[in-house]
Amino acid sequence: MNASPATKVIRETNFPGIAPLARGKVRDIYDLGDRLLIVATDRLSAFDVVMPTPIPDKGRVLTQLSLFWFDLFKDVLPNHVLSATEFPAPFDQFQDELAGRSMVVKKTAPLPIECVARGYLSGSGWKEYQASGTVSGIALPAGLRESDKLPEVIFTPATKAVTGHDENIPFARAAGILGKELAEKVRDTTLEIYRRAAAYARPRGILLADTKFEFGLLNGEMIWIDEALTPDSSRFWPAAEYKPGGPQPSFDKQFVRDYLERIRWPKTPPGPALSPEVVARTRAKYREAYRILAGRELDS
Repeated sequence: MNASPATKVIRETNFPGIAPLARGKVRDIYDLGDRLLIVATDRLSAFDVVMPTPIPDKGRVLTQLSLFWFDLFKDVLPNHVLSATEFPAPFDQFQDELAGRSMVVKKTAPLPIECVARGYLSGSGWKEYQASGTVSGIALPAGLRESDKLPEVIFTPATKAVTGHDENIPFARAAGILGKELAEKVRDTTLEIYRRAAAYARPRGILLADTKFEFGLLNGEMIWIDEALTPDSSRFWPAAEYKPGGPQPSFDKQFVRDYLERIRWPKTPPGPALSPEVVARTRAKYREAYRILAGRELDS
């Protein structure tokens, strides 16, 4: 492509003679021995299917916003970032592809659960509440509506699904997987970061409905890994438009999901091509989330 790094669209990285360790729904990961190179591409998944059409700037928003939060809350927990600008050989020759969307990070042993904090009743939590009056086994007051603010923030761990959806689990089961002491540290850290992030976002006009964190162990120390408080791992709602009692507009792939529902796609692979309008509006939402939260334009 002839685009500059600021506009280059990367759906998949392909470096001659270098195979990735893994390709996730969004990230391509390369093994550097005791480190990893994580590249956030512009892929977008909806209903657990990766769409064929990339969203320009999406990978850069995910990386730059993660770096912002990792730095803002570095006093809460160490994170895995080593560099987001210097890439070791042979990756240094691919600066255009990597710039702005990549991180060299410490290699850790990821914990086998997703660490979710919820301040509002939405998503899988809302579905569970409708069925049982609980979320991850936590009893909630009767009569709550979809998107209602919860009486207090709750920790709702989940299993990591290789395919399909993660499964919400009670804290006791998480403690059985991790051990009681580590599970309590994971819970307390998750809730602390959520509360601080929500307090930061609210006066800027954004409600942090819920968010998902990943943690890993390095030499027995717990490290914050993966991504941090991005539109892919969090529900960010515009506070001015908040109306509990149904789904909320959000700073993520809402336009894509709405489009897929509208064309009655059966939610099975392959995903359909996205219209230019849906791509443009989704790109704008990701960039807007970055601008509001980081306090600057993506390209500044």
